[in-house]
Amino acid sequence: MLRCCYYLLAMICLLEIVLPGIAKGQSVPAKDSSYLVVRTIIVTGNKKTRTSVILREISTVPGDTIYLHDLANTLEERRKQLLNTSLFLNVTANIKNWNGNNADLVFEVWERWYTFAYPIFKLADRNFNQWWVEKNHSFDRINIGVSGTQENLTGRNDALNAALQFGYTQRFALQYNLPYIDKHFRHGLGILASYKRNREVNDSTSDNKQQFFRKDEFLRQVYVVGLNYSYRRAINTRHQVFVNYNYEKVADSVAILNPNYLGKGRTKVSFLDITYRITYIKADSWVYPLKGFNLVAEIGKRGLGPWADVNDVHFRLNMARYWELRPKTFAALGIRSQAKLTNDQPYINQQALGYGDDYLRGLEYYVIDGTSFAVLKSTLRQELLSFKVKLPIVPKKFNTVPVRILAKVFGDAGYAYSKFPGNGFLNNRMLYTAGVGVDIVSFYDTCLRIEYSFNQLGQKGLFLHTSVDM
Repeated sequence: MLRCCYYLLAMICLLEIVLPGIAKGQSVPAKDSSYLVVRTIIVTGNKKTRTSVILREISTVPGDTIYLHDLANTLEERRKQLLNTSLFLNVTANIKNWNGNNADLVFEVWERWYTFAYPIFKLADRNFNQWWVEKNHSFDRINIGVSGTQENLTGRNDALNAALQFGYTQRFALQYNLPYIDKHFRHGLGILASYKRNREVNDSTSDNKQQFFRKDEFLRQVYVVGLNYSYRRAINTRHQVFVNYNYEKVADSVAILNPNYLGKGRTKVSFLDITYRITYIKADSWVYPLKGFNLVAEIGKRGLGPWADVNDVHFRLNMARYWELRPKTFAALGIRSQAKLTNDQPYINQQALGYGDDYLRGLEYYVIDGTSFAVLKSTLRQELLSFKVKLPIVPKKFNTVPVRILAKVFGDAGYAYSKFPGNGFLNNRMLYTAGVGVDIVSFYDTCLRIEYSFNQLGQKGLFLHTSVDM
């Protein structure tokens, strides 16, 4: 395991050297002498977004040379770069005022709706199937409330988010992210603060199933305040540092039932969590990629100085490669992995597979606790339909909804390590799943996945998800 951690660290260092060069799009000059020189870049259609922010996302500047045989691909790549900011519904790229070898690049943008206020209706459980089948679709396990989001607050792609939630988990959260604080558009800052409390606690795991303890009083309270810094020199690579202070306390009854819940029979812990993350995205879409490459690598430390009730060094590596095998046929291969040092951790710091996006498709009903894991995912997709729906009454700017429907087959393999597996029959063994499904994709970053999966235990079923699978 230690060797794996060193390998991840070496990989992060290598990426730090190699990726910036890739992100700049360096290539060998073409032999073809037909070219144009960019005179200026014109942006139209932006009412809220600052033109300087849009120009920052276009990795072409006045004076650049574009060979004519690369022109169509270059314009399409720049158009997709703007779409991937999630600021616009649509973008067009054209050439204007061609005079000799000089011409202007013109980008017309259609801005999204940036202000959202909507009710919260969210399941407390890990996924829809667990809530519907195992928890008998109980409305006691529903979170309700109101959430507000102001995206592009000052026209610099900054976002202010606030949430007030009741129900299973009472929660208040406030977050603000400003991606650019300097004139060169490289440095960014963000802040967050949140508080939540529950009357029910997932206090342990048995037979790879979450166990819950409930009382009328509040059993668990969690406070988090944090600051993050980002650095993005080019387009595709982003460096981030997160510093979060965490404080959690539970009722005495929770510590009695499971002394290792917070570790050593404690009823409260506090710790600093410091994480460095490098993200590299070179894909046709940052939301639902079908061609390209994504990478996220992390190294972090929990516990520092007087705030070290939880103490570990952790590594994480997520990678995915996407191919277009032929028109409308796509393949994807990805890995999600994590390693922690040491293996002696309290229960709250042993979430491996089955939590968040770290799971095997077909094992949604199970959790596999541990300190380290790896999952390999593979998917083959075929686009079935691509069309647009016109909405009545809605303003013309927003009344066209693009829809894509893709059929797929998939297979996953994974392994989770726990030093203390207890009665977990899925721990410390190879796991395999497979299935077929349909993805329904639209704008505003929405994706509905309908999947029929089966696993090595002989179990099968229909599963619903609302996030991309890798």
